Amino acid sequence: MYHSLMSRTSTASDPLPVAKLSPVKLSPRGATRVRAGHPWVYRSDVASADAIAPGSLVEVHDPRGKSLGSALYSSSSQIAIRMISRESVHDLPALVSERIRAAIAYRKQFVRGTDSFRVVFSEADFLPGLIVDRYNDVLSVQILTQAMDAEPVRGAVVETLVADLQPGGIVERVEPRIRELEQLPMRESGMMWGKKSSTILTMNSGSLADEGLSESREPKAESREGIRFHYDALEGQKTGAFLDQRENYAAAARYAHGDALDVCCYQGGFALHLAAKCANVTGVDSSRPALETAEKNAALNVPGRDLEWIEANAFDLLRDYAAAGRAYNTVVLDPPAFAKTKRDLDKARSGYKELNLRALKMLAPGGIFVTCSCSFHLSVADFLEMVGDAARDAHKSLRLLESRGAAKDHPLLLNVPETGYLKCLIFHVNN
Repeated sequence: MYHSLMSRTSTASDPLPVAKLSPVKLSPRGATRVRAGHPWVYRSDVASADAIAPGSLVEVHDPRGKSLGSALYSSSSQIAIRMISRESVHDLPALVSERIRAAIAYRKQFVRGTDSFRVVFSEADFLPGLIVDRYNDVLSVQILTQAMDAEPVRGAVVETLVADLQPGGIVERVEPRIRELEQLPMRESGMMWGKKSSTILTMNSGSLADEGLSESREPKAESREGIRFHYDALEGQKTGAFLDQRENYAAAARYAHGDALDVCCYQGGFALHLAAKCANVTGVDSSRPALETAEKNAALNVPGRDLEWIEANAFDLLRDYAAAGRAYNTVVLDPPAFAKTKRDLDKARSGYKELNLRALKMLAPGGIFVTCSCSFHLSVADFLEMVGDAARDAHKSLRLLESRGAAKDHPLLLNVPETGYLKCLIFHVNN
């Protein structure tokens, strides 16, 4: 699981002796978890961690004292240990730089048709607690752990990103709740390097012209040039845009037709991709600022085209539209996470079903239904079962066209299921 070849270890040629890392001993259950390849160890499975400073690089031992590798230690989080290597690491900033460069190389190999993508995805890139997104020439950084917040590591992050990606600016997006949980000093979101914090990005150049479309449904020329979005690193949710849905936007557009409804549209990601294929597009969101940005994005891509943007609660609007007999040929549901913990799962499942049921009632025969969930705790199997229940209650028959996850720049690390949180199902509505 861990890229041990990228770890720096002590050698006979080192000019100075390498300081010994503080030891942390795990319980049998914690050791089993690490051996199985998961990088997280919860505090309840730490048998001993004496006088270790917050954010320290530590050496992890099993109950018998055998080394399991190096890890980042948090003095406050319930995730006390985040494994970083199966070998001994003594220069964390250097390792962070090497891992960032490896993450960039991965994206160069697999990401196409965009100038915006996730550069570093925390555990999935073997850099727990670090997220970096690229939006054209602006980078957005999130630091989520004590170890990654240490000044030498922060310096290595900035230095490597500047050297390898040459951005116009790097912005740190701060999650106050995360810093509180990690007992880190409060800070405001702001510039880490450079001056540029806003730009225009492009997604999915050429991908709407994929093979398999009939002549009558060939996309317009502008879709091959990609869909453009305004981006401001100091505004919006998370790091500012939802890059994980990028490939799903294009996939939905390949099937879309007729009149389309994009529910929880945020800044228009699905809606603007659907506009190349659909006669009419309506986007719905509860955030007025998001819809104002969506309208500006529409002006970039379909000037003169009248897309409809509605500020409304998704549940209320779908209930009213379904009751009024409104019908659509394409419907997209992309709600926020309803289940942020396991305790929320039953309530979340009920909410997802209600939203999906109301949407399905409005879909005409032969329609396309795209439904998403970013709740990790709701599995793909549970999500499919829920949609099946909603379809039965709506008296619809569905054919699954595609079951998708996050874009390739958000890789799913096999032994870390938490990296596979996003579900996107595309259905053909039979009746």
